[in-house]
Amino acid sequence: MQISKLIMGLAIASAATSPLLAHTGTENHVVVRKEPVAGQYNKYWYNYLSDVLEADKELKSDLRRATDEEDRRDAWEEYEHELVDADKDYVKKMRKRNFRVGRVTISN
Repeated sequence: MQISKLIMGLAIASAATSPLLAHTGTENHVVVRKEPVAGQYNKYWYNYLSDVLEADKELKSDLRRATDEEDRRDAWEEYEHELVDADKDYVKKMRKRNFRVGRVTISN
C-alpha cells in the first residue's frame, strides 16, 4: 500500500510539472489523465502512469540533444504520439474488464 501511495504521489507531481505545459507551439495538447477510469487504481492505471513518466523523461532527453527547430518538433511529435498510445492501451485494457470511459453529450 505504501508503494502505491508513493507512485501516485510521484505521478501527480509529474503531471503537475509535465513538459507538455512548456510546449506552446500546439493549440490542441494531448491530455494526460489525472484519475483512473471508473476510479479503479489497478496495475493498468499504474502502468499508464509509468508510460507517461517514461514519455516525459524521453522528451526531456530529446529536447536536450536537439540541435535545431526540426529536432524539437520531432521530439514533441514523438512525445504526443507516445501519450496517445499509452492512453489508448490503457482504455483498451479497462474496456476488456468492463470498465468504460464516461462521455457526456449535450444537445439542444
